[in-house]
Amino acid sequence: MRASVPFHPLSRRAFLRGVGVSMALPWLESVPVWGDTEVKHESSEPPVRFACFFAGNGFHSKEWWAKGEGDAMELGKVLEPFEPFRRKLLFLKGLYNAEALIGGIHSCQTGNLLTGAHLASGGEIRSGVSMDQLVAQRLADQTKVPSLVLGCEPSIAALHKNYSMIYSSHISWSSASTPTPLELYPALAFDRLFRDEVGRADKSVLDAVLDEAKGLRGKISDSDRHRLDDYLASVREVEQRIDQAGKDRRLQGWRPTLLKPDSPRPADGIPQDIDQHMRLMCDILVLAFRTDTTRVCTLKLNNDHSSLRFPNLGVDYMIHHLLSHSDTADWLKVNQFFTKQVAYVAEKLDQVQEGDRTLLDNSMLLFLSSMMTGSHNNDQLPVVMLGRGGGKVETGRIRDYLGKPNRKMCSLYLSLMDKMGVRLDRFGDSTERLAEI
Repeated sequence: MRASVPFHPLSRRAFLRGVGVSMALPWLESVPVWGDTEVKHESSEPPVRFACFFAGNGFHSKEWWAKGEGDAMELGKVLEPFEPFRRKLLFLKGLYNAEALIGGIHSCQTGNLLTGAHLASGGEIRSGVSMDQLVAQRLADQTKVPSLVLGCEPSIAALHKNYSMIYSSHISWSSASTPTPLELYPALAFDRLFRDEVGRADKSVLDAVLDEAKGLRGKISDSDRHRLDDYLASVREVEQRIDQAGKDRRLQGWRPTLLKPDSPRPADGIPQDIDQHMRLMCDILVLAFRTDTTRVCTLKLNNDHSSLRFPNLGVDYMIHHLLSHSDTADWLKVNQFFTKQVAYVAEKLDQVQEGDRTLLDNSMLLFLSSMMTGSHNNDQLPVVMLGRGGGKVETGRIRDYLGKPNRKMCSLYLSLMDKMGVRLDRFGDSTERLAEI
């Protein structure tokens, strides 16, 4: 039984503050962190979080599948890393984006993945506001950071068959003509979460707020003290790894003619090993959700038409885009590597208890690509979701929409936005929710 602790009112958005630093609190059962106007007998209700993970160029044609339900669900090899979460998984088959059928090239299939909008060509850039940014705009006053838009591969500045490759590089759009800027640097993404003025604080984020954290301990329950300690330890660990990432000077895939740099390397660089880069971004996403610093995040693991190589997997002889046109064992290995990043986030979130549910239960993690395989076939898209949307999504199921009158991706987005408390009459090309979501 939880020890009785006198309630000490905190502000609607509770932060630990230091010089130039603010850190949102994790979910605590002792205080109404999420904006309750009065003390309840039970714990205050945690919010629902949404994250979209994008992998370019599709997946192995024979290994993206699922059958069965619950613990008996069987998964194709691409999805094997999700096996521990079968009861919290929703496999969605047969969804498509009508506007993306035009053109048959990467740009036409990716730039409107989260918008459902018609894409402008001829060098002009126009899509629509993406569902993540629409939710972020509606919830902007509830969190310190409206949304995180993270990426692990720089944008492509080129034209391909009269369409801008910006479309291949962005899934999040703040306006019809403005893709949301990608944050590629883990250190800057971390700063955005915790620093009020980047560069102002000369101490560790944790050091800056430690005194206030000590003062908070006397106002919360024993179990909340453990949550707070675990949270602070995770902040310290990620911060130290980001510092180290700027010092390792490890190389990704290729070896330049110069073995050592002949000029000083910036301390806050992009990690040059893709496995390290992706894992840091995943950890930052987890921190953002744990602290309620944001409730909306997109993580673009790579571009469509990607040039990434994977020396960490022994697959550095061919770039991702070219590899996607095969069904080799190496292509499957790369697919599973991407899936493991999402599974890692799911595991971390599932370890965080928020009242009667876990943070994964209070989240919706959407994992998808803009084509089924590297052959550009997108008459149906690979879509899977982990998490229960705060108990509002029935999982451990497969839903097949092939042959049904409503199988639009935008219908799925309308359903997911409902779970976030954002209800619209229409979005993109849809005016109806997806049945059974």
